[in-house]
Amino acid sequence: MNQCKVMKDGYLEKRSNGLLQLWKKKRCVLSEDGLRLYDCKGESSKEMRFEQMTTLDCVEYKRGLVYFTIVMNGGKEIDFRCQQEGTAWNAEIALALVRFKNRVAVQTGRNRHLSHLGSCGEGDVEL
Repeated sequence: MNQCKVMKDGYLEKRSNGLLQLWKKKRCVLSEDGLRLYDCKGESSKEMRFEQMTTLDCVEYKRGLVYFTIVMNGGKEIDFRCQQEGTAWNAEIALALVRFKNRVAVQTGRNRHLSHLGSCGEGDVEL
């Protein structure tokens, strides 16, 4: 994901998995391939690739904040929130996810078409 175009860079809060489910501020970088989350010191990061995401759900607006959930393959849900100003992170992530899935669908269609052309090629001539 490092060599992909950066589409948005800024801060989100992620709900922790712990018992208290505290909100932790993360520096986030959105690219064409996914979302990378950095801890507040910038020392470690976690990558959430679009190929592992199913959808972005549960958008709610409360007290100047946008709350949303990213659903991963297998059903794991990861909750985020951000300030409700400008183009919100949830919209940017959702659009990038749709673009990624469309790109994959087009490539899959091309590959099927090319493999179909290959299977109907010169090797199939009957004598």
